[in-house]
Amino acid sequence: MARPKKHPLVLRIAQTVIVLTVMFVLWLGYAWYQVSSTPVTQAVKKADVGIILGAALWGDEPSPGLKERLEQGLKEYRAGTFQYFIVSGGRDTARSRLTEAEGMANYLQRHGVLKEAIILENQATNTYENLEYSSRLMQERKLSNAVIVTHTFHAARALEMAHFLNYMYPQLSVVESKVMPKAPNTIREILAYTKWQLNRIGIPIHT
Repeated sequence: MARPKKHPLVLRIAQTVIVLTVMFVLWLGYAWYQVSSTPVTQAVKKADVGIILGAALWGDEPSPGLKERLEQGLKEYRAGTFQYFIVSGGRDTARSRLTEAEGMANYLQRHGVLKEAIILENQATNTYENLEYSSRLMQERKLSNAVIVTHTFHAARALEMAHFLNYMYPQLSVVESKVMPKAPNTIREILAYTKWQLNRIGIPIHT
């Protein structure tokens, strides 16, 4: 007895699902490579300003992860890589007493950085805004180039955004976290990197 032929529409749907699944898996592999391939140590040339990308405060103090970024920035500052900081980040919640930028500025001042060397960006709520609003502050103060200070898992997206925003020769100074769990942050960053790429080509994804 002959087998019944499958409906052409069913075959097309099955083929489409297979193709989309393969494309999705390949994309995840590419995104994982991009997120994971930033070298931990890099030679950084002198720049006008170091931009520390915000992360959570615990109360009024930088979280352990944010302290790692601040310490990386201090290391570059003390080495003479840049003379000014931009600390970028708004309020974590409506109940927060300080913005991320204010918490970071307080930390830097306690560690010997003069108030005059710190520029506060108090509005940003995500990485793109960190870099967009910081770029405006640089233009206002005629600062030409920047070193972006962040974690290794965050670096690829940050650097791509800086290029997209027409930063002049943006550089990275990155730290590999010892206090933040690697797997969850890598997965979260792969999703954020995917969202960024969709937004970049004009597909709005809001979270």
